[in-house]
Amino acid sequence: MSEKLNKYYAVVPLSLESLFEEELKQLGITEFKSKKAGCFFTTTTLGMMKANLWTRYASRILLQVGERNYRTEDDIYKFTFSIPWENYFTEKQSIKISLSAKNCPLKSIKFLTLRVKDAVCDRFRERSGARPDVEKHNPDIQIFVFVDNQKVTLYLDTSGESLFKRGWRRDKGEAPLKENLAAGLIGLSGWEPSQPLYDPFCGSGTIIIEAATIAINMAPGITRRFGFEKFKFFNSEVWQALKTEARAAINWDVDINLAGSDISTQIIEKASKNAQLAGLTKLLIERKIKFFPCDAREARPTSETSGVIIANPPYGEQSNPKSASVASMMKNVADNLKHNFENWVVWMLTSDLNLPRQIRLQESRKIVIFNGPLECRLFRFLMIPGSNRRESKAVKTSSPKE
Repeated sequence: MSEKLNKYYAVVPLSLESLFEEELKQLGITEFKSKKAGCFFTTTTLGMMKANLWTRYASRILLQVGERNYRTEDDIYKFTFSIPWENYFTEKQSIKISLSAKNCPLKSIKFLTLRVKDAVCDRFRERSGARPDVEKHNPDIQIFVFVDNQKVTLYLDTSGESLFKRGWRRDKGEAPLKENLAAGLIGLSGWEPSQPLYDPFCGSGTIIIEAATIAINMAPGITRRFGFEKFKFFNSEVWQALKTEARAAINWDVDINLAGSDISTQIIEKASKNAQLAGLTKLLIERKIKFFPCDAREARPTSETSGVIIANPPYGEQSNPKSASVASMMKNVADNLKHNFENWVVWMLTSDLNLPRQIRLQESRKIVIFNGPLECRLFRFLMIPGSNRRESKAVKTSSPKE
């Protein structure tokens, strides 16, 4: 495997950048620079493969193949034509061009995308007499183009499907939370595997499943495929060795207490099924993970000691038209938390920025998070008797700076 250093760019959800930086450090990658919702870093091909395999937070990792100033569409065509694409893939593989622009002075982004596609295909036709096909839905190779007011940057996608797709999800339940965002909520909370963790709105079980894989040190990408597996220089033996090493690193003996509940028994069945598909059947059998039906307004602590709640409660009206409004329901949930979860730390993700006022709790922290297109807040509430303003010493809540 070549030890040549390459430049990469990771797409990372807003507010999770520092968590991704910590992942890079753990992988021995020290050259990186974060920006809003992303991170530039430098590593070898081996490091890139490890980053795809182990990241819990990034959405996509792109290999930079070229960057240059431009003035016209022809400048971008010539630059794209000059890239040795044949070093990365063959004319027999299908491609897709994705272009995004910011403050670009050129008139038509659609036309510019066509020019990039033409340049790639023309280079192959000139050298081999054949050109790759364009496939919009399931291409072998994805080329990403970023254009600003002065510069064009070309990338090859190393991830394939978005990295939040761990390869296990079948039953999504209602309003599923993306896996990397669920992992981000856990990371931002400062939760540690030694602490009980409970999600009273577990839905498809994503938060609990992500917490379990963190606790047992299971690589997020261990069961999925990646875009780099279709590159010409892909070394399957090295890749299989990395996966073998990752499987050996799993610690099934860790002592954990993870629980999720939901009002629907059908949803609970789906959550349990998802945990099995994620390879966590052993933890279900040993009751280290538990899913059970329960109305969040009647939830009770899942441990005799204090713990952490991380939840993604419903944002709009509940599916049941006969049920009370979400605001009223959440007020009852908050009352239950105050009465029965003394010294627990509660984290809630919601797009309702008035949630603390509605449920009459004082947040001790709030973090901006985007759940898809929805701007949300991750609120922290401390269940301290008589006050929601003081820090709890019973539960560790250290986390990255806002």
